[in-house]
Amino acid sequence: MTVGYREGQSFDATRQNWDASGIRPLSWTAWYPAARGATAAVPTEVSWFIQEPVARDAAIAASAMPHPLVLLSHGSGASASAMAWLAYRLAERGYVAIAVDHHGHTGSERYRAEGFLCLWERAADLVALLDDPSWRRSLGGTIDHRAHVAGFSAGAYTALQLIGARIAYSQFEPDNPVKSKVRGPREFPDLIDRLPELHANPVFRKSWERRRSDFSDPRFRCAIAIAPGRSVLGYAVESLAAMSRPVFIIGGDADDIAPPSECCDWLASHIQGSTLDIMNGGIGHYTFLPEGSNIGTQLSPDLFRDATGVDRRAVHDAVAMRIADFFDDVP
Repeated sequence: MTVGYREGQSFDATRQNWDASGIRPLSWTAWYPAARGATAAVPTEVSWFIQEPVARDAAIAASAMPHPLVLLSHGSGASASAMAWLAYRLAERGYVAIAVDHHGHTGSERYRAEGFLCLWERAADLVALLDDPSWRRSLGGTIDHRAHVAGFSAGAYTALQLIGARIAYSQFEPDNPVKSKVRGPREFPDLIDRLPELHANPVFRKSWERRRSDFSDPRFRCAIAIAPGRSVLGYAVESLAAMSRPVFIIGGDADDIAPPSECCDWLASHIQGSTLDIMNGGIGHYTFLPEGSNIGTQLSPDLFRDATGVDRRAVHDAVAMRIADFFDDVP
């Protein structure tokens, strides 16, 4: 099946951007089954990732039933393109897959400390996108009003919030009882020390005050958590126990960024009926990123260096197939 590709821009008028200079942006990228006769080509834009052939701005395939929808959430500091490996394969299975650049927490724009602290705003991004009819008009066709959701690393945190996980403590909140020597991500290694100065920003204050809110939405049918990070340890365990929608947790046995014994296993122990799959064979955290282009591997080799014997493309094929099969079985 030929995969269509389209980019667009939405906005959430209910929230301001971090500068308070306008409303919050929602840049999105969609992969979808293209109409018969569409011609695919490998994009020529410079990218850190090896890119698959797509039919840019092609019409969506005709379908007697609404196309199933998946919303995707990238990892910390990444962008929608980091979810292309999964989105492309889901589109080949007939899904419309849309990823959003999370404002302030994405490499597609300037990093903001607020964006790295206020992870809950990412869940609100996907709710806002689901509310916005403009991307539906752009893609055309008939697309399900409900959605599956999948996320990698920080995106896994986002996905779980959308089906009921609620925050007890932010990872970098001073009162967080889960103490860690880590005071911030590599982009902001002193993030926890910036809290006092950030409170001078009224947009940040408003967001921080609602960190324990319920961001779930009944339109999300299930959640896929890929290599969830330590931020999930700040969830209220009672909220996890109360979750009733299907959850699939996927990790890698050699992940030293978000060790599955600390993160995946902890989630599975608190989410009744969840499915847990720890992939063996030296699968690291960044194995769940796209394959690296020559530029990507030169500029950031740590993101694209897998253990000896690991075939990243084969891992992506296997994971995407398991996720699509999981989605297919959700009522």
